Amino acid sequence: MLINFVSLREYQTKPAMALQYLSDASGKPTAVVIPIKEWEMLKKRHQDLQQLEKSNSSWKKKPSDFAGTLPADIAEAMQNHVAQSRNEWDRL
Repeated sequence: MLINFVSLREYQTKPAMALQYLSDASGKPTAVVIPIKEWEMLKKRHQDLQQLEKSNSSWKKKPSDFAGTLPADIAEAMQNHVAQSRNEWDRL
């Protein structure tokens, strides 16, 4: 991995960015969240981050983008299962 020493020196003179650490139930760190301004700055300096973001564009889809994609036979089977579950619940 190549280090851009100019930007490294700039980071040393700037105040540290406000990182947030995410951890699992046992307290083990699992992710780091950085401010969006810092992310944008990093993307400008590192072309590989720009490419990574372009290749991961699928995360930008909303649930509504997938509306209506369920096949009719599976949808009917699900509806029947829900109706059966409700009937069983009502009998209790």
